[in-house]
Amino acid sequence: MEQKYQGAAMTTVDKSALKKSHLFETSQVKYFIRCMLAGMFLTLGTSIAVMVAEKAEHMLPGSGKFFYSFMFAWSLVMINYMNTELGTSNMMYMTAAIYRKVLAPKRALAILFACILFNLIGGTIASFIMSFTNIFQDLPAEHFLFHAVEGKLLKTPIQMVAEGIFANVIVNTTVFVSAHMKDDAGKLFSTIFIIFIFAFLGFEHVIANFSSFSLAFFAFGGALPGMTVGSVLTNWFFAMIGNYIGGGLIIGLLYAWMNKDSEVYVD
Repeated sequence: MEQKYQGAAMTTVDKSALKKSHLFETSQVKYFIRCMLAGMFLTLGTSIAVMVAEKAEHMLPGSGKFFYSFMFAWSLVMINYMNTELGTSNMMYMTAAIYRKVLAPKRALAILFACILFNLIGGTIASFIMSFTNIFQDLPAEHFLFHAVEGKLLKTPIQMVAEGIFANVIVNTTVFVSAHMKDDAGKLFSTIFIIFIFAFLGFEHVIANFSSFSLAFFAFGGALPGMTVGSVLTNWFFAMIGNYIGGGLIIGLLYAWMNKDSEVYVD
């Protein structure tokens, strides 16, 4: 059960955390499915993004990354509007909920762990099925998808952590901005153009990497050059650390602290 709320005023994040906890308590299966759907939408967004990027590179060399970033941003639009559960945004929600005593630590950590796990399961299953579609048959070895994943696996741990920090600062900024928009048009444009920042800069988002790595593996017919169990787990581990620092501490904990004991200035 949720702990008795002790804050000065309920924030948007507090209310969302309680909503997530209620679903987790009343129907874990439904919560798990929402997490898996988030992985599916990331796979769909990644799929269209890499295909558009590949076409763009042939028409206008050097433009692939721009078009990839624009199309990938629609993943978050789908995730937000379809009310699914994303592990990187829950890093913010659960950390803030623990600090503000909205949820007990055990409950918050269980929700976060389950969300990340089922994001992985959903993204992997969706990627496997996607690999059987016509457009993913016989992709050349130099395809944009494979090139992008190989580049991620070559990064150093400090690069992964640093990029993971900024990736989740951006993702959770999108959550905040979208929540304050009064109309769907504002939410749509803010999501697309803010997510574009981290996608274009190539920052590391562990949940998105669940999808892109799985999609590359299945579409390639096996491991890419440099893709080993160790290299994949290393990327996921350090990206997750960076994502937690950015989303859980810099956005979640910092804003929870700034809202502490405040009756007027409440985010």
